[in-house]
Parts: sequence; C-alpha cells; structure tokens
Amino acid sequence: MPFLNYHHLRYFRLIARELNLTQAARKLNLSAPALSLQLKQLEESLGHQLFERRRTGLLLTEAGRLALDYAETIGRAGDELLDVMQHRPRGGRQILRVGAVATLSRNFQLEFLVPVLHRDDVEVVIRSGGLPELLVLLHSHQVDLVLSNQPARRDSETHWHSHLLAEQPVSLVGVPKWKQQKLRFPEGMKDVPIILPSQESNTRAGFDRILASAGVRPRIVAEVDDMAMIRLLAREGEALALVPPVVVQSEIKEGILVETHRIPQVRETFYAVTPSRRFPNPLVAELVQRLADKPQGPARKSPAPQKPKDGGK
Repeated sequence: MPFLNYHHLRYFRLIARELNLTQAARKLNLSAPALSLQLKQLEESLGHQLFERRRTGLLLTEAGRLALDYAETIGRAGDELLDVMQHRPRGGRQILRVGAVATLSRNFQLEFLVPVLHRDDVEVVIRSGGLPELLVLLHSHQVDLVLSNQPARRDSETHWHSHLLAEQPVSLVGVPKWKQQKLRFPEGMKDVPIILPSQESNTRAGFDRILASAGVRPRIVAEVDDMAMIRLLAREGEALALVPPVVVQSEIKEGILVETHRIPQVRETFYAVTPSRRFPNPLVAELVQRLADKPQGPARKSPAPQKPKDGGK
C-alpha cells in the first residue's frame, strides 16, 4: 500500500519553489542525489511524475501542480499543529467552530461573533441544534463553544464552564396598534392573543407563573421554539409576542414593532458554554471576555429589576 511521507512533501514543496534540485538540496543541507531519491520515492507513492526535467531546470507537470496544492495545505496544517501544541500564536487562517442553540436570538449571536466576522484570518463555522446534541459535539471537539440561553449541567465526566455573557428582561411586543390599547399587565391580558416560546423555555415558565398568580389566562395563538419565527409572527400584527428585546431590536428601531410591556421579573440569559481543554481555541477566550465585560449594548447585563409603574404599561 502506498503511503505519504511528511518529509517527502516538505522536500517537494521546496523543490517546487526553487525549480532546481541542486539549489533545493543546498537549502535542505542534503546532497542532490539524496534529494533526488526522496523525490523519486514520492512520485512512486503518488504514481505520477511531478516534474519535467529540462535543460534549464525543472517544470511542474499537471499532476505536480495538483500535488503542490495539497502539499501546501498539509504543510500549513502541520505548522499550525506545532503552533497549537507549543502554545505559540497561530499563523495563517484560524477556524472558530460555534454551536448555537436553535432558540437563541440571532441578533445576540451576531453581536457575539462580530469581532471575528470582520477578520480576514478567521473562518467561522456555526452549527445549530438543541443543547444536548451540541454538548455532544463540544465533548467530541467538533465545536469550540456552545452559545445557549441556559447553563449546561456539569457532572464527573463533562467539566463544562457556563459563562454568563448577558441577561435582560423580556417584553411583550407587537405592532403599534397594541400600544394604543393601553392594556394593563398582568390583569389586562385575559383573552389577549399572545405568541409564546415553547414550554422548554425558561422565560415561558416565568411568564406563566405571573399570569397564573394573577388568575389570568391569555389566548395562546402560537407556541414557537425559534426566536426568529416569533419575530416574524409578531410583525403580522395579530398578537403580542413574548421576546427579549434584542430579538426585535431592528423592528423596534424602525417602528415596525413597539414594546408594550417590559416584564423585569422574567429574564432571558445568554451563556457561552466551554469545556476544560489543554489546547483551547484562543478566539474563544477573546470573545467571551469581550462580551462579558461589555457595559453597554442591546444584549448587555441588565440592572436589577425595578417595579413597573402604572401596572407595567
């Protein structure tokens, strides 16, 4: 069975740059015959001639050009491997693999990732799904961190760290006509059409407790586990929607939606879940620290809850 020798590829890359066997051998501190033998062994492994020997020097064949592309990629990966293992700054392009819970605000995800999205040396890969399946990917090193609206449970085998990045009270939002009705919260919510997150949401549980304590039952027109879908349904104007304001910040700014009631007793949280790793992706710590320390912004840490005036109108 043919196999690839990493040193053969390294020698091949230098020969391809010099296009002269003697010059390449000198830089590698090898004799020209020894280097020629190494090249011949690589060509035998690949089953193709990589250079045409001409009087003026060497010329890459079509197979040689293709092989060089792969050899350069393998070489860069090898250099990066050494950098990571020896805790040196990485050269070349870095990859950040992020798992994001499907119910998490897209606006919040964007705010978290903005610093690296504008960097030419970083490629971002985003995987979406439920928290349990994303934690499996985190455990198997397929993602570097998971963005979630709840912390991850730790046990003896999974040493997760749940970093609280931000929290904010949720609100009822709707098209401007809902603001004109001046409904009181919670007593004025009886039979009011409302779009809610699914039962698995922590904000849903808090909202339900408030209404149950007031003896009020709204008319639930939809239960949705995707914040982007809740935003679209709210824009239709047929019902109020329970969301963190960051989800609809663009619509509120443009006047498409308005915040009818702020509910400080119910808070949405935003976490970055990271594992204990000997060789963590350095971009993770940079992003987590930036947002955790950020004093302002739509997804900032909110101040302590205050009692709403006029029944929370």
